Amino acid sequence: MRAQDWDQRYGEQRQWSAEPNALVADLLGSLPPGTAVDLAAGEGRHALWLAARGWRVTAVDFSTTGLDRGRQQPGADRVTWVAADVLTWHAPPDSLDLVLVAYLHLPEDDTTALLARAVGWLRPGGRLLVLGHDVDNVGHGVGGPQDPAILHSVARLGPVAALLDVDRLAQVRRATPAGTALDTLLWGRRPAPTVGARR
Repeated sequence: MRAQDWDQRYGEQRQWSAEPNALVADLLGSLPPGTAVDLAAGEGRHALWLAARGWRVTAVDFSTTGLDRGRQQPGADRVTWVAADVLTWHAPPDSLDLVLVAYLHLPEDDTTALLARAVGWLRPGGRLLVLGHDVDNVGHGVGGPQDPAILHSVARLGPVAALLDVDRLAQVRRATPAGTALDTLLWGRRPAPTVGARR
């Protein structure tokens, strides 16, 4: 969807709950605060939640209407709001402790390229969390985009996982009011440089 399409959706009504996704909260809740970016942040529910826990957060999205909704929430002054296309936005190398990418769905090549760049933004030991609708959700789960070409899978995230020390790469189930949804989770950290490696 184009930025204008999302602007229209956000203009009509809130798209997401004010609370963070439960799995995102579970994985990130015990991390010490640092510097983070929330890519495709939308209305900023995750960015605001992280900022309330002491993180320095940049929320990036191409929908100015979505970001405006986020700016109206309590604690919004603790977040840096950036209107930009995530495919062209970049952070300095080795500058982040966390990159969060929740429910961003792009063609597979674009996803791989973006996430590979995001790994380079992380400091050694910095965390990447990717969560989104799984391709098996079409026909087997509820909600979410129905175009298999833009959905995640363990195999599709494999090239990015190869750049990380992976804690978890799996299909996960998520309970919704309409039934069970299937998501893909990638949770890992940028490896520390090898010290004294023999050339």
